[in-house]
Amino acid sequence: MVDRLLGILKVRVLRGVDLAVRDFLQSSDPYVILRMGKQKLKTRVISRSVNPEWNEELTLTVENPSLPIKLEVYDKDTFSFDDPMGKAEFDIRTLFEVVKMNLEGLPDGCVITKLMPNRQNCLAEESVIRLENGSVLQDMFLRLRKVECGEIELQLKWMNIPNGRSASLQDYL
Repeated sequence: MVDRLLGILKVRVLRGVDLAVRDFLQSSDPYVILRMGKQKLKTRVISRSVNPEWNEELTLTVENPSLPIKLEVYDKDTFSFDDPMGKAEFDIRTLFEVVKMNLEGLPDGCVITKLMPNRQNCLAEESVIRLENGSVLQDMFLRLRKVECGEIELQLKWMNIPNGRSASLQDYL
């Protein structure tokens, strides 16, 4: 597995905005699940909030940057199955391509590229990929699908692995 590992993606799940109400008390107890391939990670539950602040970092290992990352939000229930509160997905292909560029000499805070919302992605607004303290970061707001309302704010940070395999996106298409 290690020979196929390209890098580590740190996904900071910052917050939810205007999430759906799923409990009797006009609130919800939301948590987020991230999936990439066979990996599955989960945030903690935030009680009684439709605007939760997780600020929690989840770490994915990346072998194939063309795999989409799926995000699901659920309402934690004690006596029944957890209620779905929407889902979204995003890909890291553009982020991966930026990481492979020669970024030496670029100033801190430099915006490298921007992704715009469209019908093929779940972006709620423009997503910026930038350089900060020598790291490539991507900020994004995802609009949840299959639900009446809600957005999730994320920040992605790519971490290279010493002696990690060098590859281009074409290897995975």
